[in-house]
Amino acid sequence: MPELASQWNQNYAEKMTPWDSGLPDKELRRALDELQLAPCRVLELGCGTGTNSVYLAERGFDVTAVDFAPLALERGRQKATERGVSITWICHDLCNFDPPAAPYDFLFDRGCYHCARRIDLPGYLRTLERATAAGSRYLVLTGNANEKMEPGPPTLHEHEIRDELGTLFEVEWIREVRFEDAGEVPGPLAWSCLLKRRSI
Repeated sequence: MPELASQWNQNYAEKMTPWDSGLPDKELRRALDELQLAPCRVLELGCGTGTNSVYLAERGFDVTAVDFAPLALERGRQKATERGVSITWICHDLCNFDPPAAPYDFLFDRGCYHCARRIDLPGYLRTLERATAAGSRYLVLTGNANEKMEPGPPTLHEHEIRDELGTLFEVEWIREVRFEDAGEVPGPLAWSCLLKRRSI
């Protein structure tokens, strides 16, 4: 989808990126602490400028970060260099992606699924299937349709998440949270979903 990739890249060029808070996601930090997840192999889907990938790498995780906006990845590489961490960066369409060195133990997705599902849900599900094995965990944050906000992220109802992801994953939790905007300002209502890959 070269046209779509170009559009997203232009958003980064024009700094039209309200989703890019510049802060490690608070729900990611909370989940890692609750799960007491030891460093493992992580895939971040739709990593943007890499704030969360850098945070994970600093905590000792082996991180692969994927996005299809080259400018976002360039900024991510700069952050990683400044912080002295090593991350595998990949520029690719996540609806048509065969993850290298799969499966991953943990996947993180802050707002990629809720966009990708509108374009090619079967393709995105194939990527998730290729990237995981039985027991892999997937933390996904999506817009929440229980609150209308314009402008705001794409939104889903809880039953849509269960219907679309439930064939591959068991639900460990789905809870209401808020995205965090720049300056630690509460943002739009969101779903935090922790999923575990079903036995194959």
